[in-house]
Amino acid sequence: MSTETVKIEKLGAQGDGIASSAGGPVYVPFSLPGETVAIARVKSQGTIMSITTPSPDRQEPPCRHFGPDGVNGTCGGCTLQHMADAPYRAFKRQLVIDALKSKGLTSEVGEIVPARPGERRRVVFAARKTEKDMLIGFNQAESHHIVAIEECPISSAGIIARLPAIRAMAASLATSAEPFRVAVLETLSGLDISVDDVKKLSDPQRRKAIETALSLRGIARVSLNGEILVEPSKPMVEFGGVQVSPPPGGFTQATKPAEEAMAELVLAHVGKSKRIADLFAGSGTFSLRLARIGRVHAVEAEAKALAALDHAARNTQGLKPITVEKRDLFRRPLMTQEFKPFDAVVFDPPRAGAEFQCQELARSGVKRIVAVSCNPLTLARDLAILVEGGYRITGVTPIDQFLWTSHVEVVATLEK
Repeated sequence: MSTETVKIEKLGAQGDGIASSAGGPVYVPFSLPGETVAIARVKSQGTIMSITTPSPDRQEPPCRHFGPDGVNGTCGGCTLQHMADAPYRAFKRQLVIDALKSKGLTSEVGEIVPARPGERRRVVFAARKTEKDMLIGFNQAESHHIVAIEECPISSAGIIARLPAIRAMAASLATSAEPFRVAVLETLSGLDISVDDVKKLSDPQRRKAIETALSLRGIARVSLNGEILVEPSKPMVEFGGVQVSPPPGGFTQATKPAEEAMAELVLAHVGKSKRIADLFAGSGTFSLRLARIGRVHAVEAEAKALAALDHAARNTQGLKPITVEKRDLFRRPLMTQEFKPFDAVVFDPPRAGAEFQCQELARSGVKRIVAVSCNPLTLARDLAILVEGGYRITGVTPIDQFLWTSHVEVVATLEK
């Protein structure tokens, strides 16, 4: 380890400050462009010891768990609380611009739809039982150390108010001192708690856990390793006025405002299309909204998510027909000829993107496409494939739903 003073030139894609040195770039978390900082350096990683010249863009972190003065933050849930709002949003928008440029795409990128504190309805905690306590919090960056939290400004008030109940539920399920995951979704009917990486419970442990869940207020469902343990009240979320009960640990957008912003862009571009394909449809975030416009074919690999979508569609009046297809679009994408019936296609894949699916879609005659992505780099690759196939990008909108992190969602619209 060596100690040196460096000048931060820019932010990297993960939000770390980058300084130049004779040995190559040095990455310094919690620093900002223009700052002069003294660091303890190990290879290409620097830890701030002190800040000689702070940036005017530096702000006091809103959360006490982030770290003193926004330097060397302890809680690993956020990485950019030390950065003022305007430069923070500009940084996220620039990530999208840079990703597109890397693939030769020069489309105009709109202003970012901002995220605000208290909006996160879905949070994944790290948990571990110690001899004295039950830790619930987040892993410190680059570490397995869990920082226990008592507050969290990104999370909804409903989740934070029930932290003691979440902690009690986790304690009843902990079978060893090994760490595990606790995913919490705030639903219309209470918290949906999904616990993973815990070994199988004995019958007495299972009974104790069920008794604990039933004794706590505001718990709709508790699942263990994907299986429902107890469900005092079916957890319900709403997609465009349609109520859906997602599967245990099932994917939902992390914030309702971001979901609404995405859906608004999707619906506006699809317009009056009569036949719409929704690929990577999940539990129906877009499908159930699109079914108020036209007939929808929803394709999803996860059977439980698809069943939730199908059940909601069959039990909601006023929707046009929705057909569902269980299909792994990574292994078996829809082929070009299968797109012939559709006027519009929406796809929202995982971070890996939809490369092979876009190769087939690029050769189709579908008039309108909406691409939704949580990874600007794979989105840029997929958009380049579609543009080469004759599509024109008509809009790119970044959306922030993971506040104070480097993650950014994007909705891109295309026409042929």
